[in-house]
Amino acid sequence: MIALLVRDMRLAMRAGGGFGLGLAFFLIVTVLIPFGVGPESATLTRIAPGILWVGALLACLLSLDRIFQLDFEDGTLDLLATAPIPMEGAVAVKALAHWLVTGLPLTLSAPVFATLLNLEPPGHLWVFVTLLIGTPALSMIGAFGAALTVGLKRGGLLMSLLVLPLYISPWPLSRFCPLPPLRPFVST
Repeated sequence: MIALLVRDMRLAMRAGGGFGLGLAFFLIVTVLIPFGVGPESATLTRIAPGILWVGALLACLLSLDRIFQLDFEDGTLDLLATAPIPMEGAVAVKALAHWLVTGLPLTLSAPVFATLLNLEPPGHLWVFVTLLIGTPALSMIGAFGAALTVGLKRGGLLMSLLVLPLYISPWPLSRFCPLPPLRPFVST
């Protein structure tokens, strides 16, 4: 299982589109949304957790189609299906590899991007914690969508349509960012 995890992480880093593309997209979302909302710092402070969650969700969605695609193309997926390890374990390892390459860097960079959105420093911890809890769920839910669409040409759109409604389940975590002790820091 560890060999599969290391292999998937290497493939994700080599294939491109995982680590760098997700972070770049997260940064672009974080920078562009304030242009649409306006420069008012009270508004940005209030909606910062939601912006960071939307950015993380969409950045995770960018690389989901690659979870099983390379293994499907080179026949490794067939070998995994006949291997003595349970298929559920292989899927969990692939989702973990996706999270380590995509979700963890997004989670670690979220407090830095929260500064760009004028979120007070106590809120940085809550954004970090909620993304640390929620991004593994995004990777696991996405693994199911990627598995359903792995054999389809241009299955990325269908996968997005399948996965986005399921992403609503970890979404309420974004509301926990401005917890009651932080309310004095959030202007209304």
